[in-house]
Amino acid sequence: MVWNRKIAFINLSTGKVSQKLVSKTMRTLYLGGRGLNMHMLYTLLKPKTDPLGHENVLFVGAGLLGGIPCLGSGRCDIAAKSPLTGAVGDSNIGGFFAPELRFAGFDHLAITGKADKPVYLLIKNGEVEIKDASHLWGEDTFETQTVIKRDEDDQNIKSLVIGVAGENLVRFANVRTGMKNSAGRTGMGCVMGSKNLKAIAARGTVPLDFAYPDELLEYCKQMNNMITSTRWAKAQSRWGTMIIYSNTNTTGLIRTRNFQLNRLEEGEDLEPENIDRYSIGTSGCYGCAVHCRHRYVLREGPYAPLYGEGPEYTSLGAFGTMVDCKKMETILVANHLVNKYGVDTLETGGLIAWAMELYEKGILNDKMTDGLKLQWGDEEAVYEMIRKIAYRDGFGNTLADGFRGAIAKIGNGSEYYAIQIKGMSNLHSDERPTPSFALGIATSTRGADHLRSRPAIDLYGLPEDLLKEIYGGSVATDYNSYDGKSRMVWWQELLYAITDSIGTCKFQTVFCAVHAPKWKEFSKLIQLATGMKLSKAQLMDIGERIYTVERLFNLREGFSRKDDSLPERYFKEPTPIGLPAARNKKIDRKKFNKMLDEYYELHGWDNNGIPTMETLKKLHLDKEPSNLT
Repeated sequence: MVWNRKIAFINLSTGKVSQKLVSKTMRTLYLGGRGLNMHMLYTLLKPKTDPLGHENVLFVGAGLLGGIPCLGSGRCDIAAKSPLTGAVGDSNIGGFFAPELRFAGFDHLAITGKADKPVYLLIKNGEVEIKDASHLWGEDTFETQTVIKRDEDDQNIKSLVIGVAGENLVRFANVRTGMKNSAGRTGMGCVMGSKNLKAIAARGTVPLDFAYPDELLEYCKQMNNMITSTRWAKAQSRWGTMIIYSNTNTTGLIRTRNFQLNRLEEGEDLEPENIDRYSIGTSGCYGCAVHCRHRYVLREGPYAPLYGEGPEYTSLGAFGTMVDCKKMETILVANHLVNKYGVDTLETGGLIAWAMELYEKGILNDKMTDGLKLQWGDEEAVYEMIRKIAYRDGFGNTLADGFRGAIAKIGNGSEYYAIQIKGMSNLHSDERPTPSFALGIATSTRGADHLRSRPAIDLYGLPEDLLKEIYGGSVATDYNSYDGKSRMVWWQELLYAITDSIGTCKFQTVFCAVHAPKWKEFSKLIQLATGMKLSKAQLMDIGERIYTVERLFNLREGFSRKDDSLPERYFKEPTPIGLPAARNKKIDRKKFNKMLDEYYELHGWDNNGIPTMETLKKLHLDKEPSNLT
């Protein structure tokens, strides 16, 4: 049966590999993907483990529904203790690796220890082989995948790889597969580098034995029709996630010049239709009918010829609005460079923008930046800082340790200008006009995060009766309001935890599309694929369990209520421009704290954010198992 799959436990120090089946009990408690990864992270990792030490465990997990032909079911979850934040490290990646891992005979990998020399893992039809990767060390993320295919004489092999940033232990190095897909957040590429693990390659022909294959296929067709009929999916299939820029920049919901403005003036060239100058078509991940990524070619300029995929909305902000660069070509080059080196686009752009504001204010000077003038809008300075960070060269070495490390080195009031939470950079969005978004980034278990809880439909001004139908309680229509927004964040957290655990795409659920698949549809997909009958209430409990386990992990590592807050600038500096709904807005501290109290109560946590014993018993966490029985 498709739920009864294997976990491979791999010790790189000893070379020992063991295998274990995932029990049905664990499936009903955590499903797979992120859920099972979070369970193992909490129960198998010792408290206060050094994120770069041998005892940190890297988990790679396919979703429970990975490989079904709908809803972008190619998502893979990668987890460990984060070297960037010291909190939950977890990142989700699309493409084709997760289904291939399942076809190779495994749903999850648990990797510990450190190899004596660079290695890669070859996962093939139920077997795990540790192979020499000395010839791959120093190669970029594109070439690494190409060489592995050539070495294995198999063009269909799929690989998770790191670039030079991971090798150099940049604390926000990412993990990559294909041309575009990146597990960008929390530094999972750094963990791989610390283990001398250059890549994980998968190839197999092990079948996925679905419980009701004919009915599942028919229902998957319905799900694809359901999502592609939404206005959001239609726009996304044409412009990708860049379509968000058209609305948020016009309104005044985008960070510009780090945090000085909330709209990019004269930013017309970053409008999504301008990708047409470079696009040669679109593509998508496994099981995806939307195809949200452009394949682009840059034919002129010093970086030409350059082929890439994307860019995402995130890169428009990281290398556009936040650093005040206004050309689409700049975004495409910078997007290519971070992908080539294997470093998180969001964290890189956030740190460079912060450094530019510090340079402007005189906190940084030419001597500290190796003579590089970090001036707004200087695309060459952006490119050079990407390279310097990836290679830990000069001032790049300071930024390569992330905000916490860089603040400790720079000092001199630099922390005030850092738009980060729990040590992780925020998206280029400006949440001062949107309390729901602000609460979401403050409380996320990963640090500042738009993918753990963001209720994007809050921006739509939906009728209160529809919002109540979706969220199960009273929620204000106005996105400036604080009323009911804690419920939105809590509900979305549970939904996204399930989405990450079944291995489907967040953009194909209630993120930006109101009438997208959610609890009922997920329940039926699970039943048809696995035979397991899980109601909406049971799925919500699973989501609650996963999020509470993440909370327990962070509490154990020293995080508390004080870390569920925002940079001071959110409370002190009002937004200067934008439409009336976004102008002259800042977060009200008293109302924010009330939202936080309400949010904790919804989760069943006390006022300090600690899960109550009643909650732990309800979620079967009062005697959390320490093994996968």
